[in-house]
Amino acid sequence: MFRFNQDCIPTPCEPGVTRKVMSYTDDVMMCEITFAAGAQGNAHSHPHTQVTYVAEGKFDFTIDGETKTVCRGDSVLMPPHAVHSVVCLEAGKLVDVFTPKREDFI
Repeated sequence: MFRFNQDCIPTPCEPGVTRKVMSYTDDVMMCEITFAAGAQGNAHSHPHTQVTYVAEGKFDFTIDGETKTVCRGDSVLMPPHAVHSVVCLEAGKLVDVFTPKREDFI
């Protein structure tokens, strides 16, 4: 199955953050998240396993109280129910993969 970025409509999230739901099945979902510099993804948790790839930019990720700076080419793993948040240090894009899919994003 093909899903073209130009056909995906961005959904506003927090201020300065938009999400595009890309391809998915019941078992896995991929999203592209665009951040303006200074934008934040507020602390939250969910029952899904999440892997994030930094496609562009620089970010501070906090997972269960531990903060690390990541940049293009790095990845981050959020286990199920881990409390996590992100602050965008330099404008960028993240590619989030969830298993199973996030029903709340559809």
